[in-house]
Amino acid sequence: MTLTADAGAADAALSGAPRETVYRPAAPVDLRSTVGMLRRGPGDPTMMFDGPVIWRTLRTPLGAATLALRAQSGEIRATAWGGGAEHALDTVPDLCGARDDASGFDPSHHPLISEVARRSPGIRLARTGVVFDALACAVIEQKVTGLEAFRAWRLLVTKFGERAPGPTPRPMYSAPTAAQWHRIPSWDWHQVSVQPPQSKTVVRVAERADSISRALLAASTGEERDRVLTSFPGIGVWTSAETRIRALGDPDAVSVGDYHLAHEVGYALTGHRTDDDGMLELLAPWAGHRQRVIRLIFASGVSEPRRGPRLSPEDHRSR
Repeated sequence: MTLTADAGAADAALSGAPRETVYRPAAPVDLRSTVGMLRRGPGDPTMMFDGPVIWRTLRTPLGAATLALRAQSGEIRATAWGGGAEHALDTVPDLCGARDDASGFDPSHHPLISEVARRSPGIRLARTGVVFDALACAVIEQKVTGLEAFRAWRLLVTKFGERAPGPTPRPMYSAPTAAQWHRIPSWDWHQVSVQPPQSKTVVRVAERADSISRALLAASTGEERDRVLTSFPGIGVWTSAETRIRALGDPDAVSVGDYHLAHEVGYALTGHRTDDDGMLELLAPWAGHRQRVIRLIFASGVSEPRRGPRLSPEDHRSR
């Protein structure tokens, strides 16, 4: 695994020109499947697909940055713009699953998992390292459908975030800082249909964003990570798992309490839907890699046929 930067990096940063890096992963990486799962709907102002290029915005200690990623001949070519360009390039290996350790994972417990793992070796677990953004997104998603949550995220980030640098295919924005989330007026939350329990949880978490991030990044097990997150009112195991998946690339996180997940896992592995307890029993042979198995199930294309009306908003406040 190597990561090499252009010789003119310092001059480029000073002139405002883009910075470029080539990341050479030690194992195959399916860029769209690995990094693409971080996108919050097709209108996400922080991330978009433009043909083979994935565009992503981020905040850094040196300012906003925009990152463009393209897979080519076994390499990941990355270009970054903005004051935080160097920091953005440093995130590329983790985004592409460099710290995703599949040691001990045995797909042979089920023929579907074995087949998908064989034909899709490039699916990795991305890690952003940005705890607060992942947590804020998960809280917003607690009591609404995905479409409603994506709309709220899009409108709030566009209004209160920072316009992203670089030649993005459409206007993009970096998410607000924790301090900016804390200052969002109650009427703006109401306008985007985020209910008071959720908005108040985001505000409370924003007050302690740095300490929560430090504690979560220092935790070494799923149980410890759950304890860190669920110690705050309004954050349950569902919200914790969703945060761990995106911020840490946690290979064992399972979003217990999700309306669809248990049904999909049950149908893929047995041909019949199940509940949360049944899902956990089915995933037990892959303890330590349950999120990896879930990702492979999603990649398999096997899905329970949809029946009945569209889902009404679901309340995940205790999850």
